[in-house]
Amino acid sequence: MKSKKNTLKLRKKHLGPSLSLSYSDPLKILRGKGQYLYDEKGKEYLDCVNNISHVGHCHPDVIKAAHKQNQLLNTNTRYLHDNIVELAEKLCRKLPKPLSICYFVNSGSEANELALRMARAYTGNDSTIVIDHAYHGNTDSLINISPYKFNSKGGQGKPKHVEVVPIPDLFRGEFNNPKIAGKQYAQAVKEAINKQGGSSTFIAEPILGCGGQIPLPNDFLAESYKWIRASSGVCISDEVQVGLGRVGSAYWGFETQEVIPDIVTIGKPLGNGHPIAAVVTTAEIASVFNNGMEYFNSFGGNPVSCAIGLSVLNVIEQEGLQHNAQYVGNYLLSELCLLKDKFSLIGDVRGAGLFIGIELVEERKTLKPATKKAKLITDKMKELGILLSTDGPYNNVIKIKPPLVFTQDNAKLLVDSLSKLLV
Repeated sequence: MKSKKNTLKLRKKHLGPSLSLSYSDPLKILRGKGQYLYDEKGKEYLDCVNNISHVGHCHPDVIKAAHKQNQLLNTNTRYLHDNIVELAEKLCRKLPKPLSICYFVNSGSEANELALRMARAYTGNDSTIVIDHAYHGNTDSLINISPYKFNSKGGQGKPKHVEVVPIPDLFRGEFNNPKIAGKQYAQAVKEAINKQGGSSTFIAEPILGCGGQIPLPNDFLAESYKWIRASSGVCISDEVQVGLGRVGSAYWGFETQEVIPDIVTIGKPLGNGHPIAAVVTTAEIASVFNNGMEYFNSFGGNPVSCAIGLSVLNVIEQEGLQHNAQYVGNYLLSELCLLKDKFSLIGDVRGAGLFIGIELVEERKTLKPATKKAKLITDKMKELGILLSTDGPYNNVIKIKPPLVFTQDNAKLLVDSLSKLLV
């Protein structure tokens, strides 16, 4: 095995410099199990931020399903196979009507790219409305609808076909009365539609990820969807980060807002580390998208990927992981709120299930972001064997989004360790 120093040297030599590494002193991780990762020296880390391994790193049922199918066949979707239709059927049973038609791809970026194509085929234009600091993927068309990228270093600013609405943030935003803020923030969506002349596509995460782990205020999506549909537009729910039970109280993030989107995109959790993602839409939109141009994806929906996806959905059910996300998440949120009462550095604690953000501020009156302290804390927590990261417009939000096998004891360790650092 190469030394950590040599691995880093080879990475710098052969991998693109725009690829980032976590932490001031990067980790070399060789193994994972459940909610834990292990470095080259065997040191154990509690993984509080890896929402890719949705049901836990190297879950034995998922590995078994992949191995079993890989021994038999892996090919494309031009042949009939039970795995793809069984996965589609199982996903659709988890979704409300009229969401009933599935397309399988290989990543969240591919899913959102395909969703955009469908929406543009249906509306006949590329007018798109997004929330500020949103990130929807790494393709060119998705960078163009991701303020997180186009307004950051290397970005080229907002394209003409995109309108950006403010983050509906009860803590830092213009409106903060939870009873009416959702509808107040949604007025910006209505104004954006008017600027674009109608038939806009509105894509949003039901809980903002890169925006700072921000749950949308009640009625924001309902009101926004109402305006979009009144103008013959399309509503896309980006569930790449929060879908499949992570929010605890619901299987899908959009359900917490009591809405039904026209298109749902599903990403990283579906494969538990394996590249599979999905787009689910209505029969009406699928029919319009079927315009004579074949949709084909060499690897999307292959038997191995679908076996893995089925296994992940089964594990979520069999191990009660949605309930665990709600139970442990509620405990963690309540304990973090107690820390907030104790330490003024914590300006806000928010989230749902096991998708939580801790916003750090230098002063609660001015809400000056404590960006440097947030980074320092995540580096110090790493030294204690607990992995966290930061995000948000000011990189001052500590994000918590662990595998759903995260336990109450794990949550207690996280809170106790954070408390000791804050003293």
